Amino acid sequence: MTTPPKLYPPGEVLRRHGMTARKSWGQHFLHDPGILGAIVAAIDPGRGRRIVEIGAGLGTLTTRLLAAGAEVWAVERDRDMCNVLREELKPFERHTLHEADAVKFDYAAAQRDGVPADIVGNLPYHLTGKLMFKLLADNDRTGRWVVMVQREVARRMCAQPGTKQYGSLTVALSRLRQLRPVIDAPPGAFLPPPKVDSAVVQLDARDKPRGEVADPEGFEFLVRTAFQQRRKTLLNALSALAGKDRARAWCETTGIDPGLRPERLEPEAFAALQRAREADPPDDPDPPDA
Repeated sequence: MTTPPKLYPPGEVLRRHGMTARKSWGQHFLHDPGILGAIVAAIDPGRGRRIVEIGAGLGTLTTRLLAAGAEVWAVERDRDMCNVLREELKPFERHTLHEADAVKFDYAAAQRDGVPADIVGNLPYHLTGKLMFKLLADNDRTGRWVVMVQREVARRMCAQPGTKQYGSLTVALSRLRQLRPVIDAPPGAFLPPPKVDSAVVQLDARDKPRGEVADPEGFEFLVRTAFQQRRKTLLNALSALAGKDRARAWCETTGIDPGLRPERLEPEAFAALQRAREADPPDDPDPPDA
């Protein structure tokens, strides 16, 4: 019987390679075995899909996924970390290392025999928004997502309408994905410890979106605009897109109360407003920052 390759904690890997974490890149390496196990269980390598790991780092999660039988595409932009990964992954099979920027990576290319790849990763806090909207752009060409994010962001992602955490990211994600909290991760679960708590969220593709739209980017633009000044009424917020008269007409068309605040609306309502906007099309102003 073949002895399985040894799985090393990140501290030992760093010492062996004479390295330290790069604070400027937000590098915090997960070492808690219980949380690592929860991530592996959530992504479920037994589903038989290829897994793309965002920010493979020292290979702590990568090796555990491989040991569980997964095929992994490890994405890492840090050249030094890539050199570490080449060494640490040698004892394992069924992996490909991509030295690449995860924000620009082609996740659709990871499909195998037409089956979308699953996505897993400990997302850098300063890139979480960009990475989530990048994944949304590839929604139909990716499978399950299991991501570690700042706990405050995880609460926003899973928030319910009418709560202060509910916002544009919540709406954009929940229209296309079913979200489930997996496990919280305190600072001590990482090396070095961050200054904030983290959490793992599982996001599965919905069989049917919560509201169809012809222009997904336009939908995200409308939602971001609505939440830019969340204490405004829906009418006043949407007036930034095309003026108050047209914004009022969209509300009348959809039967949505223009006096509501955006945080009260479900994704289906925002989708209905976007369809009304698509049917009434002058040029939009430059989109607000994400």
